[in-house]
Amino acid sequence: MMKDEIVEQVRKAREEQAAKWNFDLNAILADARQRQKDSGHRLVSFAPKPKNPS
Repeated sequence: MMKDEIVEQVRKAREEQAAKWNFDLNAILADARQRQKDSGHRLVSFAPKPKNPS
C-alpha cells in the first residue's frame, strides 16, 4: 500500500492535538471554539430549520 505524506501529516497533527488535551473530546472542542472566536473571522451560524408539521 502506498503511503500518502499529506495523510500522515494530518494524522500526526491530529494525534498531537488530541494528546495536548489528554484525548478529552470536550476539552479539544472547547479549545477549537475558543481559537475560532479569537481568530477575528466572521462566523456564520444558521438558524435551525423549522420542523414539517405532519
